[in-house]
Amino acid sequence: MKIVVQKFGGTSLATPELREKVCETIIAAKEEGYAIVVVVSAMGRVNEPYATDTLINLVKQINENPPKRELDMIMSCGEILSGSLLTSKLIAEEIKSVFFTGEQAGIITDGNYGDAHILYVNPKKIFEYLENDFVVVVAGFQGVTEEGELTTLGRGGSDTTASALGVAINAEVIDIFTDVEGIMTADPRVVENARLLDVITYNEVCQLAREGAKVVHPRAVEIAMQKSIPLRIRSTFTNSLGTMVTHNINEAQTINIMRDRLITGITYTSNISQIRILINDIKDRKEIELKIFKSLALANISVDFISVQPDLIMFTVFKDSLEKALEVLKNLDIYPEIEVDCSKVAIVGAAMTGIPGIMAKIMEALTEEDITLLQSGDSYTNIWCLVKKTDMQKAVKALHNKFQLGNKN
Repeated sequence: MKIVVQKFGGTSLATPELREKVCETIIAAKEEGYAIVVVVSAMGRVNEPYATDTLINLVKQINENPPKRELDMIMSCGEILSGSLLTSKLIAEEIKSVFFTGEQAGIITDGNYGDAHILYVNPKKIFEYLENDFVVVVAGFQGVTEEGELTTLGRGGSDTTASALGVAINAEVIDIFTDVEGIMTADPRVVENARLLDVITYNEVCQLAREGAKVVHPRAVEIAMQKSIPLRIRSTFTNSLGTMVTHNINEAQTINIMRDRLITGITYTSNISQIRILINDIKDRKEIELKIFKSLALANISVDFISVQPDLIMFTVFKDSLEKALEVLKNLDIYPEIEVDCSKVAIVGAAMTGIPGIMAKIMEALTEEDITLLQSGDSYTNIWCLVKKTDMQKAVKALHNKFQLGNKN
């Protein structure tokens, strides 16, 4: 039995006309001989009646800080609504279909309400229906603890559901349908000549997602990677095959081998503030470093882009954490320099490791556009550049052009 998992995002399910298109996509895959598991998100986006954010706002009108357990209860309703509607539509089209909640699909999680992790999947019930030629529709974003408590999986949870089910049932491929063509070399709203990538590695797409690209959740990619099940990022609205995510770009079929592609894409994260702390007393440096980062951790403040030098500590926090971070530092009698309204631009490419000249090109691109580099850092697949938010779009365009990402190799 060849199985495909198809995940449809909220924008793909928001109207009757769109649900009709989703049904056509499911039926086409069925006609190709696939057994099909469909994972659905809540319909629409914020301010639309059944979107997850709308449901959250509904309960917060009654209680600004509802218990996480009860919040999970209402947040899970959006996927149940969209799954029930889609299943009813398929049955009206004379396609044998059944709808499962996360619990009914056998998705077992830990008890971390609002951001639960999947522990394992028991797909027995899914297989029973697939073997009887049913399309199985599953509510994404939700599961149940071993004690029977309903949980939700956090942002991107429906992607995670699709990958976990794909791994559990040994799917041929996991199709993530969304409102974009696939993964681009840069945000097309910023870079006009951003290009669709035919293929990308698991590691590269994880890095792009973690650094700001929102096409697929990195947790979903990591789960699929465990069993080397290909992911395809596709548009609900076209017949394009989109972007294939796999271990090796040479594994994909009908594509050019991009042997010279050092850089895969450019992405960004905004609304960041840089904090710089001068260390005057070098001999107490280690103690000061420990106090700073331990105090920030205890205050539940996430820090990023950390650079520790003998006489200087630099790191970034998101804008909405800045005031709290400064209060923590003030309690330590530390008064840092601050650079607000920054953006982190990330250059991602699995092939850049050990290749000389990448940073030189980055500096050349930024210098040509008179962009000040506030801070930089790197890993084996990433180089990060911190710039002023006002320079962010210019920096993304400059780097995209410098590495010729708009050109098909």
